[in-house]
Amino acid sequence: MADKPTKGLADVVAASTALSDIDGKAGRLFYRGYDIHDLAGRATFEETAHLLQRGKLPTRSELDAYREELARGRELGALVSANIAEIAEKQKPMEALRSLVSLAGADDPDKDSVEHEANLRKAARLVAQQPLLVARYHAARTGAELPDPDPSLSIAANFLLQVTGRTPDPREVEIFDECLVLHADHTMNASTFAARVCAATLSDMHSAIVAAIGTLKGPLHGGANEQVMKTLESISPSGVAQAVRDKLARGEKIMGFGHRVYKTEDPRATHLRRMSAELAEASGDDTYYRMSKEMEEVVFEAKGLYPNVDFYAASVYHYLGIPTDLFTPVFSVSRMSGWTAHVIEQHADNRLIRPDSEYIGETDQKWKPIEER
Repeated sequence: MADKPTKGLADVVAASTALSDIDGKAGRLFYRGYDIHDLAGRATFEETAHLLQRGKLPTRSELDAYREELARGRELGALVSANIAEIAEKQKPMEALRSLVSLAGADDPDKDSVEHEANLRKAARLVAQQPLLVARYHAARTGAELPDPDPSLSIAANFLLQVTGRTPDPREVEIFDECLVLHADHTMNASTFAARVCAATLSDMHSAIVAAIGTLKGPLHGGANEQVMKTLESISPSGVAQAVRDKLARGEKIMGFGHRVYKTEDPRATHLRRMSAELAEASGDDTYYRMSKEMEEVVFEAKGLYPNVDFYAASVYHYLGIPTDLFTPVFSVSRMSGWTAHVIEQHADNRLIRPDSEYIGETDQKWKPIEER
């Protein structure tokens, strides 16, 4: 008799990948064999995207060429540009990004090809355009003047400039760049799996990315960092412990804690906690960092749960001046590097992803004419 299916495909190996790996027991994350602790704060996001998409950390000349390719690919096409204002008026952030990436697919000069070189070009354009899509969307809905992207600046620097409307402090750029590195890939999470399932049909890269964004939109995958910030804003700084205990007593989930894979602290949370503390001190108001630390201590004492990547990301993004409802779109800016790399990998060694299922419905039903039912 066949084994019973594992609910949620837990522990089921769905694909082979050389992109990232997790040691959940030890709390370690690797991109192409590099420990995230070695990459964070050292490799730039552009270097990390190159590593994921093109298989290796770039040399200086390769990085310069890749940055130039990103700068050229940043320009948005006619369909996207013509529709941003209406989309911003009618759709929330993740809905809007789903629509805009789909339109970008129609504008892309390689839209009809799934060949490897075309995929590399599309992957670079998607990484370059995603931060601009978020910034253009935000400017359209707020009526703000959007500064032109500066080709001499990094993706992190340009994004902060365009979203906040001010020239970011160099250290803020370094911290945000590190955030992008930390979120770049994370094995077979829900959105990555959705992208690979779509790509496995030999559908195009933009379609696969739309599938990923639609999956990230769901609150059980994306949005936890936004909910963490809303929780912090909803409780009194002096009443954190009681508020957490009350939520737990009511059986409510405290967002930003626990992880399906990690059995100890999420290694990304280690870096984000440090960055939150640094930004809090620099801002002159460490309220949200102090509240986060207290919340972490109370949850661990009560439930034995560690913070995950979303918990301290909330206060980090807040201190950087990013609007709360753009936290999940910021995730997509980073994860675009991983999603596109997975599509490239899937197309390079493809087989249609077609799992089996366990039928639990009625059997031996007999058809009757409608008059006899």
